Amino acid sequence: MITRKRLAAGVCGLLAAMTVMLAPTPASAGEPDAKSSPKVELTLDVSGSMRARDIDGQSRMAAAKQAFNEVLDAVPDDVQLGIRTLGANYRGEDRKVGCKDTRQLYPVGPLDRTEAKTAVATLTPTGWTPIGPALLGAADDLKGGDASRRIVLITDGEDTCAPLDPCQVARDIAAKGIHLTVDTLGLLPDAKTRNQLSCIAEATGGTYTSVEHTKQLRDRVHQLVDRAARPAATPVATQGAGQCAGAPQLKPGLYSDREKFAEHRWYRVDVRPGQELRASVSIAADRAVNNDYGVLLRASTVHGREIVRGAEAGDGRTDVISSGLRYPKPPSEAADDDGTPAAETVCLQVSNSFSAPASVKTDPGLPVELTVDLVDGPSDASDAAFLGLGHGWWLLITLALSGLVAGLLWGWISRWRVTVWRTN
Repeated sequence: MITRKRLAAGVCGLLAAMTVMLAPTPASAGEPDAKSSPKVELTLDVSGSMRARDIDGQSRMAAAKQAFNEVLDAVPDDVQLGIRTLGANYRGEDRKVGCKDTRQLYPVGPLDRTEAKTAVATLTPTGWTPIGPALLGAADDLKGGDASRRIVLITDGEDTCAPLDPCQVARDIAAKGIHLTVDTLGLLPDAKTRNQLSCIAEATGGTYTSVEHTKQLRDRVHQLVDRAARPAATPVATQGAGQCAGAPQLKPGLYSDREKFAEHRWYRVDVRPGQELRASVSIAADRAVNNDYGVLLRASTVHGREIVRGAEAGDGRTDVISSGLRYPKPPSEAADDDGTPAAETVCLQVSNSFSAPASVKTDPGLPVELTVDLVDGPSDASDAAFLGLGHGWWLLITLALSGLVAGLLWGWISRWRVTVWRTN
């Protein structure tokens, strides 16, 4: 009897276990929560000034429509995109009414390309330029989710609805800590428009671009939408020092800083024997700057002896200028008390030679992104980095020897030909 009871209990226990194993758990009963999709809202100026025919022989509005249609065809499937207008509906002279003229033309969500294009085709240059209210509306449209959010503002003029300052609106948006970026594009902008759009962009960590051609507008908007779909790692805020002695100690990672025009900033990195330091820096020209500028990334010892440098220069308008360097530290038998190889402190200097017209605000400084990585150094002497190709010496010696050999060979052949000629 006892044996039968135990057998029945065992069977029941086995069935119960199988039921639990086969039954869907809350996590697997349905599909897992999808990762939040990035959101972008294209915010377009449809004010009366967009009638001007000065972009590739067509009106600014026609150029914007053409660019929008091509961008909409290329929007990644995982991006939720919306379109907002400003100045598209009110034709009157009542400033109070005109400064409220902003509405969402296409809601932020999965993109129906045909529907979005049809909505854009109906736009006609009409009224005022309420940039501040449009930014507030766009920020509200993008609420929710923890993925990247981006406003792409396209306008041909400055806000006409002061005292609501668009720069202050952008600062307020940034102060909320919602990680919303505003990128601005100015169509043939004047100085005042450039200043205002640069201010809006820099307040939220975005970029400003001056646009003169339809292709340039299309390419830039497409780039910004694509950037939202593939967000980069979030950099860690740091602050470089005026000299290496008091510089912050950096570990491998991505860092952000602000650097004034024509300023030098220092950072420190510990490199152990057998490691290779790889560093790069990018400085964004987020406002109008003078031509002829450059960026320098320099590695030196704590005593000031230069190890290696990387530099880049430009002479035209660009968004970002970058440079980098590599420093392989040979293996060593010296070690700390705990037996680990003794590290060398490398001082990284970031310098720029940017300057700006007198009308451009230079404070706060230019956005800086610094990448630091430490990898295993090359163990084979045939590795070009190990032989100092980063310094340029190995390539220079190779070219010099090749030139010397070629010169000697050519001289010998020439003398032989002259001798044969004289003999004959």
